[in-house]
Amino acid sequence: MNLKNHFELLANYNQWMNPKIYDAAAQLSADELAKDRGAFFGSILGTLNHIVVGDTIWLKRFATHPSCQVSLREIATLDNPTSLNQILFGDIAHLTEHRTWLDWQIIHWISELTEDDLAVTLSYHNTKGIPASKRFSSLVLHFFNHQTHHRGQVSTLLSQAGVVIGATDLLVQIPEESQA
Repeated sequence: MNLKNHFELLANYNQWMNPKIYDAAAQLSADELAKDRGAFFGSILGTLNHIVVGDTIWLKRFATHPSCQVSLREIATLDNPTSLNQILFGDIAHLTEHRTWLDWQIIHWISELTEDDLAVTLSYHNTKGIPASKRFSSLVLHFFNHQTHHRGQVSTLLSQAGVVIGATDLLVQIPEESQA
């Protein structure tokens, strides 16, 4: 399995997990979603917004890669988030709608990548303006890992609020292989 196949698996996992998380979150009241639970980004709603903020920041950076300018053109037009804890959407319905759209953008973008695209170096500035140049494949891996990390936090917060989301392991998405 090459890198692109692994990233397709991660994109599909992302698209599978987000509705589970968002459907579970939608079971809570607006007050419960916004309640500060002591997480890095405070609340369930704050953490879900942070994942979208992070995705937006990274996808806009990725859109500067010559081979991604077409597949991420709609992302490139989004406003730049102003902070990592910005609340882009104050209600779960609009946040869910945007998340669904974003996940389709990610699926399309990953499907367009080639192994050669993944081997290049991407230069960008972090949120503090510090320049960096890193291997594109490693940045894509970080992108998916960031989502998983914070979804895990949301999963814990939902569990503490009494909401069950069911299986969350990537293993569920890994296809069986026939033994030769």
